[in-house]
Amino acid sequence: MAVLYLVEQGTVLRREGETLVVTREGVPLTRVPLLRLEQVVIYGNVQVTTPALEALLQRGIDTVFLTVEGRYYGRLVAPASRFGELRLRQLEHARDAERRLALARRFALGKLLNERTLLRRYARERALPALEQAVEGLERSLRRVGRATHLGGVLAAEGHGTAQYFRAFREVLRQDLGFVTRARRPPPDPVNALLSFGYTLLLHGVQAAVQVVGLDPHIGFLHAVVYSRPALPLDLMEEFRPVIVDSVVLRLVNTGQVRAEHFRLGDKGGVYLGEEGKRRFVEQYEARLNTRVQHPRTGEQVTYRRCLELQARQLARVLLGREAVYLPFVVR
Repeated sequence: MAVLYLVEQGTVLRREGETLVVTREGVPLTRVPLLRLEQVVIYGNVQVTTPALEALLQRGIDTVFLTVEGRYYGRLVAPASRFGELRLRQLEHARDAERRLALARRFALGKLLNERTLLRRYARERALPALEQAVEGLERSLRRVGRATHLGGVLAAEGHGTAQYFRAFREVLRQDLGFVTRARRPPPDPVNALLSFGYTLLLHGVQAAVQVVGLDPHIGFLHAVVYSRPALPLDLMEEFRPVIVDSVVLRLVNTGQVRAEHFRLGDKGGVYLGEEGKRRFVEQYEARLNTRVQHPRTGEQVTYRRCLELQARQLARVLLGREAVYLPFVVR
C-alpha cells in the first residue's frame, strides 16, 4: 500500500473514476489508483475536490493535513478508524515494564550514540582533552543504558552522558556567548536560547510525524505520561537532537551567522532570540531538515524531515508485532 505525499503548492487533487489525479493548472502530474492508497499526506496550499474527499472517506483512506512547514493541522476521520489496534498495542507496551524498558533503552541509546558521533567529528579537527573525556564518558553511559534493568537506570545513564556531552559542547563553540552547560526555563545565555528554540521546532516536527502515523502522542516510553505532555514525540526526538538541532546551532555560532546582537533579554529574565535571529535560525533549520541523507536502515536517499516519519512508522510496526526491535536513527 502506498502513501501519497502532496507537497507542491498550488496543485489540485481530483478523482477520476477509481483513480486520484494530481493536477497543476489543469495538467496531470500524478495518477494513483485508490485501491493502492493507504494514506494521503497534504502539505500547505493543496486543494482537494469534493469528489476526491468523498472517495477518501468512503474507502477509509487516512488523509492528513499539515502546514507547508510540516506542522499538524488535522485529518479526515472516516466512520471506521484503522488506528484502534495500533493505539491499543501502544498502551499495552507502555504498561508492560519489560517492553517499555526495551523501547526506552533504544531511544536513549540513539541519542547518546549521535552525541558521541558529533563530538568525535570535532575531536578529529581539534585534539582537545575535554572532547576525549566526554567521548569516554558517553561510552560508559552507553554501556550503563545497555545493562539497565529498570527505567530509572536508563534515565540516570542518559542524563549523565548528556551532561558530559554539553560540558564538552562549549569547547567546540568558536564564539564566546556565555555558554557553560545546558540550562533552560529560562535559557540563561544565547546558546541555550538557540538550543531551546531548535528543540521546540523539532518537537513540532516529530509530533506531526507521530500524528501522521496514527500513534497517540501522549503515551510514551522513555518519558512519563503527564497531562497534556507529548511524551511519545519527546521520546522519538531524542535521537535527532544532536543530528539536527545541535548541528545547526554549532554552524550558526561558529560561522558568526548569529551573534550577541541577535538576542534580547526577557521581561522575566532569560535570553531569547530576536526576530532577525529567529529568521536566520529557521532558514538553517529548514535547510537541515531538507538535506538528503542515506537512511541507515533502509538505504533510501531521504530528507531528515522524512526520517522523522520513517522512525515513527518503524515504531508503529514494532508495536504491532511486525518487527521485533526498534532501531534508532544513528549517524556515522
